[in-house]
Formats: sequence, structure tokens, C-alpha cells
Amino acid sequence: MNNIAAMRKAIEIFQSYGIPLTGKKKAANFYYDLRMDKIFVSGLIFELESELKKELEDEKVARIQTPSELIDTLLKAS
Repeated sequence: MNNIAAMRKAIEIFQSYGIPLTGKKKAANFYYDLRMDKIFVSGLIFELESELKKELEDEKVARIQTPSELIDTLLKAS
């Protein structure tokens, strides 16, 4: 899957969670700014990994705090 198709799919998934990826929201902290529960962030990451057919290491997942970090990490993953 090329990066453009992956980005489109990721944007759709973020929108299904009510997270717009425009403006300041793409750098908003999942827990403090967006007030998301850990279980919802884990679900979002799982769904993105599943749809993009990529797997992130647990250490990397634990450090992810913003949508832009998540997308960047997913696009770099193999």
C-alpha cells in the first residue's frame, strides 16, 4: 500500500473516532487535549494497524501521544 492510500485510510479511521487531522488537532495530545481514554487510543491504534497491515512495537506504541506521531510511526513501520 503506498503512502497516499495509507494516509487516506488513516484519515478515514481518525474521522470515525471524531479526530480531525487539520490545524492544531493533529498535534493534540490524545489524553489531555482530546480527553481520550487509554482503551480508545489502543483501539484506534489496533484498527490502524489492521487496516494498514502494519504492526508497531509495544515500546513505540507506549510513547505515542498525538495523531501526527501515530501517523508518522505507522508510515515508517514495515
